[in-house]
Amino acid sequence: MTATAPSGRPGDPAIPAATPGAYDAHDGRVELAPGTAPDDPRFVNDDLLPVPVAERRWTTYNFAALWVGMAHNIPSWMLASGLVALGMDWKQAVLTIALANVIVLLPMLLTGHAGPKYGIPFPVLARASFGLRGANLPALIRAGVACAWFGIQTWIGGQGVFVLLDKVLGALFGVSWADTSRIGGQPWTLWLCFVLFWALELAIIYRGMEALRRFENWAAPFVIVGALALLGWITAKAGGLGPLLDQPSALGWGADFWAVFFPALMGMIAFWATLSLNIPDFTRFGSGQRSQVLGQTLGLPTTMTLFALLSVLVTSGSQAVYGAPVWDPVALASRTDSVFGLLFALVTVLVATLSVNIAANVVSPAYDLANLAPKLVNFRTGALTTGVVGVLIMPWKLTATPELYIFTWLGLVGGLLGTVAGILIADYWLVRRTVLDLAGLYRPDGPYWYRGGWNPAAVLAFAVGGVLAVGGSHSAPGTGPFPEDGLIPFLKPLADYGWAVGLATSLLLYTLLMRRGAASRSSARSS
Repeated sequence: MTATAPSGRPGDPAIPAATPGAYDAHDGRVELAPGTAPDDPRFVNDDLLPVPVAERRWTTYNFAALWVGMAHNIPSWMLASGLVALGMDWKQAVLTIALANVIVLLPMLLTGHAGPKYGIPFPVLARASFGLRGANLPALIRAGVACAWFGIQTWIGGQGVFVLLDKVLGALFGVSWADTSRIGGQPWTLWLCFVLFWALELAIIYRGMEALRRFENWAAPFVIVGALALLGWITAKAGGLGPLLDQPSALGWGADFWAVFFPALMGMIAFWATLSLNIPDFTRFGSGQRSQVLGQTLGLPTTMTLFALLSVLVTSGSQAVYGAPVWDPVALASRTDSVFGLLFALVTVLVATLSVNIAANVVSPAYDLANLAPKLVNFRTGALTTGVVGVLIMPWKLTATPELYIFTWLGLVGGLLGTVAGILIADYWLVRRTVLDLAGLYRPDGPYWYRGGWNPAAVLAFAVGGVLAVGGSHSAPGTGPFPEDGLIPFLKPLADYGWAVGLATSLLLYTLLMRRGAASRSSARSS
């Protein structure tokens, strides 16, 4: 186990020689002294180095605004609709979403702790447990998931712009730009909206994290106003909120409900399980632990729950007006006859989708890819690479059905990400008790080199946890890519609890292996 220097400055006799160049900024935040930063290009570039304490200035509001901006988006609006489509009533759907976000908040806060304390991003934190080279394993898994999400969100955003602009042109000039020649089965104007939206996202993130902070600060309240305006409009039009709120559950509260509830809960957890890994990418800019803890607690579970409730209320009003529920907010907003309303909805969709996609799906892979090849890739080139990969893999097809989206995509991703989260939490909190050798995270001759840059304990814990978490993945005939009896049939009962199984297994196994290894080394030294 390594030690971090106590309070003081370089040269202070209180600083042990084992931690040269690192000092505590008197409030628990540790940084490297000027001029002492490691410079091995295999593991270091300017974007991976710790953020200096003076530049860690995100406040509680910044973190809360970040979550409001990320949670208020079209896919999270439609989470409730996916659960209702599976047979839940609105109360069961909102309860499931609320509970999932309270649960996922805990690993978010635990992994986020390292950000304000050490100023390091997720892939550098992962070096403590996986090794300097081994950290590329969880980083690439997280990056791949982010690229897929980036494609989904960008396509959804481009579609929203396309639909609303078509309505605006129809209202103003009586023309429709949807009635054009087609490419790949879609109007070329839809592809144009998609490309322009994609370019706008990358242009914002290319300006760096400070630009992102400023964008999220004003995007968050704007999107809230937009969602409330949609509720006010549909309520006034309906003269009430309609019959959806009285619709009984098709599942009841018995065995049928629980059979859907647990895999749905894991799917809802998996929706933000990605951020439970790479939240240090943001908290590294935090002004202290209080800021990130309060900001995230105020921002995530409350926002997601209220947004789900808002989704149900608006959809209920749409059922009263149109005779059928309209869960897609873009489709609903496009039904207004007001040009101002259409333009306002267009800007709201733009801002909402930009705020989540940039923060949740570009920042992380930018750092992850930089960690893979620091000499060749920095934050900006990593972000551009993410944009290209996110388009090439075309992952928006995953949202075709609730079964494929919630059970297959989110369930599989959640199982793997939960496994990584268990290892990170075990290493940082149970093995090292939040004490890291900051400079050692960048040195191949430091304490995190293990065996050739890989920690066998982390690899084994990941392999075992991952197999248990996703090995039983199964699909009903015609609804997914897995066998009906599961990839590994005897693990099928675990598949509905993938995130929890992966996290618990890897956490316990990694802790056991690391403590056993430490005990063996201690015994060898004493003999």
